[in-house]
Amino acid sequence: MGVQALQVSGTRRAFVIAVATAGCAGRVAAAAQVDEADETAVALGYRHETAKVDGAKYPQHRPEQKCVHCQFWQGTPTDAWSGCAMFGRKQVAAGGWCMAYKKA
Repeated sequence: MGVQALQVSGTRRAFVIAVATAGCAGRVAAAAQVDEADETAVALGYRHETAKVDGAKYPQHRPEQKCVHCQFWQGTPTDAWSGCAMFGRKQVAAGGWCMAYKKA
């Protein structure tokens, strides 16, 4: 095997390792659920359950508004938790709500 073949082989191996590592890291990070006490969650009035939203504080809230029906929801309609464009790599509850709610 020539020097060039070793370099290509090493490059492929490094690429495969990098992709596998990034894929695993993405899954671990994506699994983190938003804490209601998180700075972003507090700023957006996020609650895991739409029924627990303070209607006096958030008069725009409607009980039928849930993260699963929001345009920022990144999962499927059957997912209990999914990514949200407002929360980066953290997941929100399907039945949750925040001020950024926008019907999909």
